[in-house]
Amino acid sequence: MKKFTILKSIPAYLSLVNIDTDMIIPKQFLKTIKRTGLGKNLFFEMRYDENGKLNKDFILNNSPFNQSKILIAGKNFGCGSSREHAPWALLDFGITCIISSSYADIFYNNCFKNGILLIKITDDEIKEISEYSNRKEEISVNLVDQKIIFGNKKIKFEIDQFKKKCLMEGLDDIALSLEKSDKITSFEEKIKYTKPWVFND
Repeated sequence: MKKFTILKSIPAYLSLVNIDTDMIIPKQFLKTIKRTGLGKNLFFEMRYDENGKLNKDFILNNSPFNQSKILIAGKNFGCGSSREHAPWALLDFGITCIISSSYADIFYNNCFKNGILLIKITDDEIKEISEYSNRKEEISVNLVDQKIIFGNKKIKFEIDQFKKKCLMEGLDDIALSLEKSDKITSFEEKIKYTKPWVFND
């Protein structure tokens, strides 16, 4: 998982509310267990028409938003099923930060586990920042100081400190386990002597 400290990008603003995980990545693309290759199918039913051609009216199909790393979204983003393919698709497209006023809980946690920073701010603050998307101007997200910087303004955001540590150090669940590898090895060695039958084939 890549480390996250400071991110600068022109944000893409998707104002729809209640975007569920089936809208983020439809069920027909859930057969894979790979984390790569899903980006092309992100928001599939909105990005493509019935003939499979790009919908020019959808924001992520147009420059510079097709290169956006920051997505500003309507409230209750990521509701619906708990599919982890949703953050995989967002990440594979290049989105590493989402700003909204609210998220579904499971989606919220899944994103952090996959290296995507989710920021909660008020609807009024969303409206203010969205103007920078409309003007195609860059904003900055500073995780170290927990601030969104746009123009000469700053918005402070809250984040769980453990989630912050994991993002800044690039620690996913596997990396967190490996940090305790010495203790795991020590425990296994102890078990070999106290309960040797556990290791019998």
